[in-house]
Amino acid sequence: MTDTTATALSNPERLAQIQRYRGDVARKEGCSTTGEVHFQHHVANRAQRHDQSQQVGAARGMMRPGICSEQGNARAFPEYQPKAGHLPLCGKPVTRSGDQTGDQPGPFLDQCASRHPASSPFALRTLLPQRRGNAKGKPMTHQVHIIGGGMAGSEAAWQLARRGVRVRLSEMRGSGDTTPAHNGDGLAELVCSNSFRSDDDEKNAVGLLHYEMRQCDSLLMAAAAKARVPAGSALAVDRDVFSAEVEAALRAQPTLEIARERIDSLPGEGLTIVATGPLTSPSLAESIGGTTGADSLAFFDAIAPIVYRDSIDMDVAWMASRWDKGAEASLALGGDGRDYINCPMTKPQYLAFREELLAGEKTEFKEWEANTPYFDGCMPIEVMAARGEETLRFGPMKPVGLDNPHWATAEHPNGRWPYAVVQLRQDNKLGTLWNMVGFQTKLKHAEQVRVFRTIPGLENAEFARLGGLHRNTFLNSPTLLDRQLRLKSAPHIRFAGQITGCEGYVESGSVGMLAGLMTAAQIAGRAWTPPPQTTALGALLSHITGDADAESFQPMNVNFGLFPPLHDVKKKARKEAYTERAKADMAGWLGSLA
Repeated sequence: MTDTTATALSNPERLAQIQRYRGDVARKEGCSTTGEVHFQHHVANRAQRHDQSQQVGAARGMMRPGICSEQGNARAFPEYQPKAGHLPLCGKPVTRSGDQTGDQPGPFLDQCASRHPASSPFALRTLLPQRRGNAKGKPMTHQVHIIGGGMAGSEAAWQLARRGVRVRLSEMRGSGDTTPAHNGDGLAELVCSNSFRSDDDEKNAVGLLHYEMRQCDSLLMAAAAKARVPAGSALAVDRDVFSAEVEAALRAQPTLEIARERIDSLPGEGLTIVATGPLTSPSLAESIGGTTGADSLAFFDAIAPIVYRDSIDMDVAWMASRWDKGAEASLALGGDGRDYINCPMTKPQYLAFREELLAGEKTEFKEWEANTPYFDGCMPIEVMAARGEETLRFGPMKPVGLDNPHWATAEHPNGRWPYAVVQLRQDNKLGTLWNMVGFQTKLKHAEQVRVFRTIPGLENAEFARLGGLHRNTFLNSPTLLDRQLRLKSAPHIRFAGQITGCEGYVESGSVGMLAGLMTAAQIAGRAWTPPPQTTALGALLSHITGDADAESFQPMNVNFGLFPPLHDVKKKARKEAYTERAKADMAGWLGSLA
């Protein structure tokens, strides 16, 4: 023990001061204050740093002798590199973020050791503080500050930067922080599925949204085209290639600065777009709540498992698309029109599988997660199973349009038609990873392996990623936002993406695109003309900013129910009529953009 450490531990006043500080931070973070050995380690580390920072900092003119300055400490030791194994204030051992320490994934908002890599600035926050509020004290060289580098933030940044606007894009991943759902620090990382859903712009609302975004020079749509993998009529991408394409395009913009930093509070001035998504950090969420005076709503969604292709038994499973739909799109991408792996089930197998889902051990909810509703678009498979015996057969396990070439008619009462089917969709360009379609789950990891290996064809499945559960939060946008996505109580701030209450990758990106276009018009001094409500963009924007019932507001995918109705058109032709009208009105609106 050094003289400095001994002095710290033997001086009652000094020790009491550090104990109070440690207790305050530990309580703030919800961490345990037990572990005297860990505490003494921290006291020794901090005491030594304290005295060194006083001496060196004073010598460099950064602080007055006798005053411990955290920022001075950081400036005084720019060469300091954190060491693995450092113990943070909570007194718990720090583990690497990629550690697999059990069946249950780390809970949302867990501020303890399992969230923070040993070498991260966050684990050493008392020595090298990395967080900032509104970057106070630094000259504002940007015209727009975008907080969040996901789908919405990336698209908003692109729309502004390509118009010459100076943008600062702040993303906390890569600064030592992350979320329970993300695996890396790439911009526009896809957390859940790798599918942007249907690319049919003639009969599908989300396909129409794809079309409209392409007309607006969307970065996300351009990146998706480069990262596309065969998926029938759906637009699915290699998630790593997609993220890399987005980040490369943004880094090439001369007026765009990407800052790896965590923003803890809403800025008091300056044009800002908040696109932090459904996993907004607790500190920023608290700041938003304080500014709006309203509580955020919350819901869960879940992540589906990914299976290694070479571990699937293709003597049992087979390749096909439902009704051979999307064959032309598949062939254009190098596929053969059979883009899904299908695992068949007989009725006894289906019933037994459903019972295993219901009996499997699930992750435990925290107190703050109680009574949080699920969003139907990401309903866990076991929750669907609990709704009824046939629910799965009319949902993700529906067998229609899929005849099994392995089955002979004489051996099965339904001939070649299975009673239920589990589908897997290609997840990367190499075709080595396949995700289980619709199999989002909150089963514990060991239970997932056990239960999913009862599926015919997956008896020896190896999982590249198991499913998980995370909480999402979003604003009551019809109450809080105006028609230009601005916070009514602080109009210099816009919100974009899933935090506004839209649901889905494409919807999130489209709202980010609109936020960027609105802000660009404001900077240029041009009046903003919103997209017609007859378009997918306009219908979604109208839903978020006022058409929805504020009392029952829930996340929403784009759908034709949001469009002004066409009562005079027969139902069979109505979808095409919606898209034809939208495209015509979209062409007229594009002229208002610069």
